[in-house]
Amino acid sequence: MGREAFKMASPRGEPLAAPPSPGELSVFGAVPELVRAALGILDRAPCRIQTLLSSSWSLLLCTELLLDPVTLHLCEPSLQGEVKWKGKDLFDLVCRTLGLRETWFFGLQYTIKDTVAWLKMDKKVLDHDVPTEEPKTFHFLAKFYPENAEEELVQEITQHLFFLQVKKQILDEKIFCPPEASVLLASYAVQAKYGDYDPNVHKRGFLAQEELLPKRVINLYQMTPEMWEERITAWYAEHRGRARDEAEMEYLKIAQDLEMYGVNYFAIRNKKGTELLLGVDALGLHIYDPDNRLTPKISFPWNEIRNISYSDKEFTIKPLDKKIDVFKFNSSKLRVNKLILQLCIGNHDLFMRRRKADSLEVQQMKAQAREEKARKQMERQCLAREKQMREEAERTRDELERRLMQLKEEATMANEALMRSEETADLLAEKAQITEEEAKLLAQKAAEAEQEMQRIKATAIRTEEEKRLMEQKVLEAEMLALKMAEESERRAKEADQLKQDLQEARESERRAKQKLLEITSKSSYTSMNSSTTALPTDLPSYNLISESLSFDFKDTDMKRLSMEIEKEKVEYMERSKHLQEQLNELKTEIEALKLKERETALDILHNENSSRGNSKHNTIKKPQAQGRRPICI
Repeated sequence: MGREAFKMASPRGEPLAAPPSPGELSVFGAVPELVRAALGILDRAPCRIQTLLSSSWSLLLCTELLLDPVTLHLCEPSLQGEVKWKGKDLFDLVCRTLGLRETWFFGLQYTIKDTVAWLKMDKKVLDHDVPTEEPKTFHFLAKFYPENAEEELVQEITQHLFFLQVKKQILDEKIFCPPEASVLLASYAVQAKYGDYDPNVHKRGFLAQEELLPKRVINLYQMTPEMWEERITAWYAEHRGRARDEAEMEYLKIAQDLEMYGVNYFAIRNKKGTELLLGVDALGLHIYDPDNRLTPKISFPWNEIRNISYSDKEFTIKPLDKKIDVFKFNSSKLRVNKLILQLCIGNHDLFMRRRKADSLEVQQMKAQAREEKARKQMERQCLAREKQMREEAERTRDELERRLMQLKEEATMANEALMRSEETADLLAEKAQITEEEAKLLAQKAAEAEQEMQRIKATAIRTEEEKRLMEQKVLEAEMLALKMAEESERRAKEADQLKQDLQEARESERRAKQKLLEITSKSSYTSMNSSTTALPTDLPSYNLISESLSFDFKDTDMKRLSMEIEKEKVEYMERSKHLQEQLNELKTEIEALKLKERETALDILHNENSSRGNSKHNTIKKPQAQGRRPICI
C-alpha cells in the first residue's frame, strides 16, 4: 500500500501543502432570479425543488431549509460530455445554485459500505467508488466547522446551512445537548421559523407537529408535550425583535460551546490494542474513551503537531516538541485513514488561515455582508416604523369607528327623544284642550253658585223668625234637662243604697258558707276518730248537728250553696286533670334527655310508684279503707 503524509507547520511557518485558497476560485456568475426566488421561499417553508442544471446531468436538489440540509440526487448522463466532470465542477454548480461563496467549509458527502466519504475536487465524479444504484445521492454538508461562528460565517446562506446541519445533529443526538440548553435552542429555532411571538396567532398547540427536542430529553422527564411547549414558548416570547438570521446565529453561538460540536469521531486502537476514539475538529486532534465522547483523555492542538502520516492502517502523530513521544494508532480500514488525513489537512489549513489577515475576497464578502446587514437593519427599522404607523392607523381607525358608532347611538337616542317630545307635545295639547273645557265648566258652575248664594240670602231672611222660635224651644229643652238631672241624681242614690244592701247580703252568704264548711269538716273529723279509737262508754255523747249548732237557713239558700259548691268542685277537678296532662307531656319530652346513671334511690322509688299508679292520696286512702269499721252514731 502507498504511504501518504501531511507535514504541518508552526503558526510562524507556512504549510507545505495547502488546499486551494478562496482567492483561486473564479467569481460565480449571476444566479438566476428564479432560483433566488425559490431559495427565498425555501427560507420560510419546507419544500422540494428540481432544477435541470445542464443539458445531460439531471440533478434533483432537495432542500428542507428549515429542517434538513441540501441533498442531491444524480442521474446517469445521457451524453458523454459531462462524464469527464470532476468533483469540483459538480460542487461549484451546487454552490452557484445556492449563491454560496464561503465554499471552503463545505463538501459533497456520500456513503460507501457503511463508511462516510467526501467527493474529491480533483477527481472525476464517476471515478469515485460511489454506490452503483441510481440515483446517486450526495449530501451537501459542512465538512469543516468554524472556531467562532459569529466572526467567521459571513454570508447569510452559510449561517443558514450551518444552522440546519447543527440542528439536525442535535435532534439526531449526534451532538449531546443538555435538557435546558435544548429548550433554549428550540426557542431560537421557533423564532427563526415563526418570527416574533404573537399570542393571538401562536396559540396553545401550535408546536405540536414540530420536532424541536431530542427524544432523549423528552424521555428523561415525566412531562407532557404541552408542558414542554409552555417552557419553549416562554423563552420564545423573550426573543421578540430578532430576525431569522439573528436567531440562527444565536443558535450557533450556543451550539458551538457543546462538547461534541464539530467533532468527527473515528474508532482506533493503540499499540496495546486498547479501543479508543479519535476526534478531529477545528482546534486539533483528541483521544477519547469509547464511553466518554465529551472529555478527551489527551489533546493535540494544531499548532503543536509537526507531522501526521499513515501507512496502510497505521496512523502516526508527531508532536512539534521532540521530547514528547510519537503517538501511533491503528484504524479499521485504509479508507478511514484517508478520511482522517483529509480532515486534518482541511482543519489545519483553516486553523492557520484564521490567524492571518483575511484574503481580498473574504474582505469583500465581509464588506458586502456589513452593507447587506445595514440595509436589512434599515429595512427592519422601516418595517418596524411602518408597522408602528399601521398599528397607530389601525388604532386611530378603531377609535374613529368607535366614535362613529357612539355618534350613531347618540343620533338614534336623539331621534327617540324627539319622537318622545312630539308625543309629549300632543299629550299636552290634549290636556290643554281638556283643561279649557274644564275651565268653561267651572265658570258655569261659578255662575250657578252665585245664583245659589242669592237664593240662600233670600232664604236666610226668611229663617230669622224660625231662629227665634228655635231659641225658645232650646230654653224649654234646657229646663227639661235640669229636671231630668235631678231625677237621675235621686235614682243614683237609690242605686247606691241597693248596692250596699247587696254587699251586705253577699257578706251574710259568705259567712253562712264558711260556717257550713266548718260544720262539715268537724263532722268528718269526729267520724274518723270514732273509727280508729274506741271511745269510753261512760263519756257523754254529743249530737253536733242537732244540739251544738243550729242554723236558720232557708231551703232555697241551702240549695243555692250546694250548687255553688258542686260547681267549684267540678271546676277544680277539670283544672287538676288539665294540669296532670301538662305534667305527663313534659315528662315525655324530657325522658329522652335523662341520664339513668344519675338517678337517686328516691327517683327510682317514685318511678315505681308512678308505674303502679300509686299517689299520695291513694297510699293514704288504702290503709283507711282496710281498717275502717262501721260506726254507730
